Amino acid sequence: MEFNDYLVIAMFLTFIGLLFTGFPIAWVLGGVACLFTLVGYISDMYFDTITGLDYLTLGMSVNRIYKFMDNWVLVALPMFIFMGLMLDRSGIAENLMKSMQSLFGKVRGGLAVTVTTIGIILAASTGIIGASVVLLGLLSLPAMMKQGYSKTLALGTIAGSGTLGILIPPSIMLVIMADQLGLSVGDLFMGAVIPGVILGSLYIAYILIFSLVRPKAAPLDPDRKPLQWRMVWDVFKNILPPAALIVAVLGSIFAGMTTPTEASGVGALGATILAAINKKLKWKVIVEVTKACFNTTAYIFAIFLGATCFALVLRSLGGDEFIERVLTGIPFGPYGIMAVILGAIFLLGFFLDWIEITLIVLPLIAPVVSNLGFQIDGYGVIDNPELVWFVVLIAVSLQTSFLTPPVGFALFYLKGICPPEIELVDIYRGVIPFIILQLIGLLIVAIWPQLVIWLPAIAYG
Repeated sequence: MEFNDYLVIAMFLTFIGLLFTGFPIAWVLGGVACLFTLVGYISDMYFDTITGLDYLTLGMSVNRIYKFMDNWVLVALPMFIFMGLMLDRSGIAENLMKSMQSLFGKVRGGLAVTVTTIGIILAASTGIIGASVVLLGLLSLPAMMKQGYSKTLALGTIAGSGTLGILIPPSIMLVIMADQLGLSVGDLFMGAVIPGVILGSLYIAYILIFSLVRPKAAPLDPDRKPLQWRMVWDVFKNILPPAALIVAVLGSIFAGMTTPTEASGVGALGATILAAINKKLKWKVIVEVTKACFNTTAYIFAIFLGATCFALVLRSLGGDEFIERVLTGIPFGPYGIMAVILGAIFLLGFFLDWIEITLIVLPLIAPVVSNLGFQIDGYGVIDNPELVWFVVLIAVSLQTSFLTPPVGFALFYLKGICPPEIELVDIYRGVIPFIILQLIGLLIVAIWPQLVIWLPAIAYG
């Protein structure tokens, strides 16, 4: 290996090591970039190396940051975040939970199925993991504990269902991925629909089978009522508002009527209107939602800035060529290399947030995948079908990062609203089956790439 290769490895190790110090991720990324620029500059001056790093390297980052801030695609991020937060306060999920609980009350495991179904609906209308997990936990956990559900089943269902929002569009993760790799946001949105539905279906199938095998873990509601048409009507009435919002946002994108950025504005307005219809739109709510939107957006964009500097220094050192040499040197063939990449990203999810993986790792490994020689039919209408398939695989893999300790954010969101008698180890045990289900879903999508490509190809004729 050359000197620059050692610096690339040292950069990654330093970054991962500093994560455990508690410093904000954005500062760690920018600080490591500045530190290794200084190391390279001093090394070139006094040790006759040729890293090519100097003060001009950091100066180049100014142009990169300007280009990043001038990106219209990223305008969709704060809008989708606002939509999710406002819909969280609109009371729609609470009404839907009550009506669906009555409808599925006669089914063993019906309450857990209700939570999963609402998780899918929230995923397609909010895309905010923290809001979904907290909302599902507050609405369903007391009822599941009162009904005598197993703690692990209840906690796993809430955490697993709440994380579907990072995959099912409109997902802010897919927006960022599309921007980083120059792909169509619409292609990724449509490509992620079927894998997201597959994951939700696996959850529901597992809950029903587990409830039959272990009936004491999911007892029937003792206060259940006979099925009445009024229950069906209540579910239909309460599911109509979020369904209309989903159609307005995703339908307008899929039909080619709006760009994702324009559709995000439609979604933000639609969520505000729904909150007003439910009489939840008060000044206090508006201020709280706006403030939370600012905080979340600032957090993501700050990491964007730090990652821009980090990636610039890393590529100046030849990090992309180094990673390509390492991956292509693996003697396992294209699918073996893909398995190694997905396995590495799964393991990185134990320690890194999806934002860092998306901004740092994804742009480095995407060119490798493009050159592996996968032959996936794009039906003549999908550009880079192999890359679209690969990105959706990464998205499914990254969803597990919300459930895997020690930095699984969904676990901490859920622990924050749990009663004192529920310990963190109970949550860990509960999410293990759902992590396995996510890996099964990942395998299904890996074996049949057309599950990703078919829908966007049909939409584009």
